[in-house]
Amino acid sequence: MTGVDAPLREEDVDPDPVRQFEHWFEEARAAGAFQPEAAALATATRDGTPSVRMVLVKQTGRDGFVFYSNYESRKGAELAANPRAALMFHWEVLGRVVRVEGPVQRVSPEESAAYARSRPRGSQLSALASPQSRPIPSRDWLEERTAELAGRYPTNVPVGDHWGGYRLTPERFEFWQHRESRRHDRLVYTPNPGRGWTLARLAP
Repeated sequence: MTGVDAPLREEDVDPDPVRQFEHWFEEARAAGAFQPEAAALATATRDGTPSVRMVLVKQTGRDGFVFYSNYESRKGAELAANPRAALMFHWEVLGRVVRVEGPVQRVSPEESAAYARSRPRGSQLSALASPQSRPIPSRDWLEERTAELAGRYPTNVPVGDHWGGYRLTPERFEFWQHRESRRHDRLVYTPNPGRGWTLARLAP
C-alpha cells in the first residue's frame, strides 16, 4: 500500500536504508512530487547557531548525498567551520519525510567541473555571477553582471574556484510516514559496526 496514511512497518522496509531511500524516491517521482530531489539542508556554525535552506540533491546512494553551492556562501562558511549537516526530503503527495544526517566534505574539483558543465548555460552564468549570501546593490546589478559574463564567455563558461559540490555521508536515516490522528510512523536506521544497520521505531 502506497500513499498518505499507509502504514510503515518494520517487516516491509529494506534492511539497507540507502535502498529504502531509493525506493521511496522513485515512488515520490512516480507520484508526481515537485522536484523530489529538493531537500532542506541544515548546517550550524562552530558554536551551534543553526541555519536551514533548500538545495537540490543531485546524487544519492551508497557514495553519499551530493549537492552544489558557492563555497563562500553562508552554508559554505558553516560547513568549513562545522562539517556536519542534515538533509530533509518532504514528499507531501505521499505524506512522507526522510531525514539524513552525517559528516560533509567537498567533492573533487573534477567532479564539480563535470557537473557544472552539464548544467544549462544560464545556470552556469548565474553561479559565476552571484556572490551568494552577500549583499548586492540591486537586481539590475546582478542582471548586468550576468550579461557581461555572457558576452565575455560566448562558449565555455569557466567554473570558479568558489563553486563546487559537497557530499554528505549518511550516518543516520529516519523514514517518517503520515498516519491519522498524529500517530505517525517513524523508523530510524543507525550504524551497527560490522553488521550493517540497526532499525528502531520512534514515538511520533
